[in-house]
Amino acid sequence: MKKTFKRTLRVSKYVIYKETLVDYKEHFWSFLGAFFGIGIIAFLQSQFLFKQENIFLIGSFGASCVLIYGAIQSPLAQPRNLIGGHVISAIIGVTVFKIVPDIIWISAPLAVGLSIVFMQFSKTLHPPGGATALIAVSSTGKIPELGYWYVLSPVLSGCLILLLVALVFNNMTKNRSYPTHSRFIKALKKKHQHKLKN
Repeated sequence: MKKTFKRTLRVSKYVIYKETLVDYKEHFWSFLGAFFGIGIIAFLQSQFLFKQENIFLIGSFGASCVLIYGAIQSPLAQPRNLIGGHVISAIIGVTVFKIVPDIIWISAPLAVGLSIVFMQFSKTLHPPGGATALIAVSSTGKIPELGYWYVLSPVLSGCLILLLVALVFNNMTKNRSYPTHSRFIKALKKKHQHKLKN
């Protein structure tokens, strides 16, 4: 009993120590990825849209940045989840808004709830997708006027920008690898082993 307690204590100390380590390089690359990802979208908005049309830079992209630049190993941060989660949620949000446009206490929970279920079915669960659906039903101004164009821009186009930046900044060092799908990693390892043989 005493040995088990000591071992548990030792393991707990190690886990806590490991979790509280500060990896400055990791933080640096996370910062750069988020800065350039959001920066490009914000730049495009400022150059090509009127100040009143704040539609290209939506709030759910900020939450996506946390995952795809700061938690790149997470299954929820992978490209399939990023794009699929946002696009599915946007389609659901717009559809719910068209069916129940004026009853926010029904449309908001319906859009978020359905987006979660459809992301689960399609294996594209991405938490910021819930916000994308909510934005579609709760926004005022230009977004409701866009209808299904909301799915293509800002949602899909913004996701593609974030993904391209993630592919660059998350693969600049040997310690970071994105995407982290097992099939993708196996393919990279095979390619690397083939190069070593030749």
